[in-house]
Amino acid sequence: MAIRVRKIPTATPELRAVRTTIDQSVSGMKEAFLITRCESGRSDVWTHGKTWRIAPGTIVLHQPGDVQRSIARDGRMSFQAICVVPANVLGATRMQSVLAAGDPRAATFHRLHDAVAVRSDRFTLECLLAEALGAMAALPHVRDIQTRPVRRALELVRARLAESITLDDLAVHAGLDKFHLCRAFRAQVGMPPHAYLTRLRVLRAKELLAAGVRPSAIAPQVGLYDQSQLNRHFRRIVGVTPGEFARSVHTPWMQVPAGATLLEASA
Repeated sequence: MAIRVRKIPTATPELRAVRTTIDQSVSGMKEAFLITRCESGRSDVWTHGKTWRIAPGTIVLHQPGDVQRSIARDGRMSFQAICVVPANVLGATRMQSVLAAGDPRAATFHRLHDAVAVRSDRFTLECLLAEALGAMAALPHVRDIQTRPVRRALELVRARLAESITLDDLAVHAGLDKFHLCRAFRAQVGMPPHAYLTRLRVLRAKELLAAGVRPSAIAPQVGLYDQSQLNRHFRRIVGVTPGEFARSVHTPWMQVPAGATLLEASA
């Protein structure tokens, strides 16, 4: 997979930014709070229960745990991605992901991207970031797309990330039988409950590794049985072992290791 990432220096620690170019379709789970702008190329992507058209000037907004799946792509894609630190700036709020080029609601986000591109001073970036975060409050929430049982299932999965959980637990909490819950969860979230939980656990493991926790101490903190299970899932999803990741990580939200998808890092 051809993925090229170039860091863009910013004057404030609240923002990190990159320019990313990809040559093929990619999919995955978001690992950071991102405000992304498409600079070139076109693609169709599924996220938040809908298929969206991504074209130059499109603004894409995501929080950690959001799933995005590539449907089709036309030409090489390039993006400018801004990571907002800390990632939980909006708490549990889940807003509409995509604002088309020309959408007046996207103007605030374009001003922030333009300022990042020309490497504006810290005060300017802080003002524009505050405006951008304020503008998000007016966007439609994902709860308008997800049904109540799926929202409740997501709440339980996130709350019990480090604990054992069964499908029966999930169904009872969601108030829906197991068959219909699994079908609704896959349709509205983008992957089945077990796959979503595993990816959240690997994401949490990456955060702990980046914070300096020893790989041998992580499995029980993310709800996995042992080091072997952690290694298996981590290598499959990230492309390297937890130990290799820990040795190489510098800015984890922008890391694109072998086997990882671009959407886990930026676009």
